[in-house]
Amino acid sequence: MPQSLLVIGASSDIGRAAALKFAASGWSLMLAGRDEAGLQREAADIAARHGAAVTTHVLDILATPDFNSFLNSLPALPDAAVSVVGLLGDVAVSAVDASDASTMMRSNFEGPAILLGELGERMRLRGSGTLIGVSSVAGDRGRGSNYVYGSAKAGFTAFLSGLRNRLAKHGVRVVTLKPGFVRTRMTAGMKLPPIVTAEAQEVGNAIYEAAMGQGADSRYVRAVWWPIMTIIKSIPEPIFKRLSL
Repeated sequence: MPQSLLVIGASSDIGRAAALKFAASGWSLMLAGRDEAGLQREAADIAARHGAAVTTHVLDILATPDFNSFLNSLPALPDAAVSVVGLLGDVAVSAVDASDASTMMRSNFEGPAILLGELGERMRLRGSGTLIGVSSVAGDRGRGSNYVYGSAKAGFTAFLSGLRNRLAKHGVRVVTLKPGFVRTRMTAGMKLPPIVTAEAQEVGNAIYEAAMGQGADSRYVRAVWWPIMTIIKSIPEPIFKRLSL
């Protein structure tokens, strides 16, 4: 039987890139997201390209009480699952709008964390599986330009670290990927520095490598981010407060 992957946020550019990579490698796919029609179009396209078995599943990442029934509705417990859910938002709005800030935090942290936690418990009972969470370099240190988004990603990164520690003894691997800037619809119109900006397919490849057991459990998609974030995290707070980051 082919191995199976659950893509949470499958209608995103990174979700599509990951799905195509896995399908080309013979995996079966479960595509989850809010846009049912969009998911069905993606499923038909992927199946036509690679002959993969693809199912679609409607999921609202903010509807946390529905997660158990969602998981029960899947054709099987997947061998691997990846969450590529993300909402960049606008800090100028979320700084003054509590509802917007709440949606940002729940979309980037609460929903993905709870769902991966429930998946992890099922995998623990089975004794095998891989969970991959796509977090962000923005969570490495809070910065004024995106502190609401960054704080949510920081929470997600910490959650994945704790879940990894909890499940390591039970045959379940938990991987944290931090891409940095990615050229997608979400970043359209932004001026992105090429050396630190990944393509969606690059992140999709990193997700596949993680599912195959390659690489560290927590890593940047582009190695250039390691020295950059090491420097940013080491700046003393009195100096850091005077910077426009």
